[in-house]
Amino acid sequence: QVQLVESGGGLVQPGESLRLSCAASGSIFRINDMGWYRQAPGKQRELVALIARGGSTNYADSVKGRFTISRDNAKNTVYLQMNSLKFADTAVYYCNAQVKLRLWEEWNDYWGQGTQVTVSS
Repeated sequence: QVQLVESGGGLVQPGESLRLSCAASGSIFRINDMGWYRQAPGKQRELVALIARGGSTNYADSVKGRFTISRDNAKNTVYLQMNSLKFADTAVYYCNAQVKLRLWEEWNDYWGQGTQVTVSS
């Protein structure tokens, strides 16, 4: 199967930066879109940023200009550079990937276990 392992979360002060990483492993034929989602306490999970295999990106309005998503297809890894962090960015961040295990199979969504990002003074 497929495993997504996130790293890079932590506790920072407002205005500081963090870089999240998510590495996919397993019997992977191909990965299509990869993305980052987040869920704050008492709120629904929301899309933060999405990157297609070819590199096109989409961002939530709340993070545009502050966050940058990137990926390394050779390493099956997606990154999220988060700058100018705000209190409102506090959440558990989840990695997502659309994966095919074999050429003839459907795309399936896989999720990481989540990594906590806390912005606090």
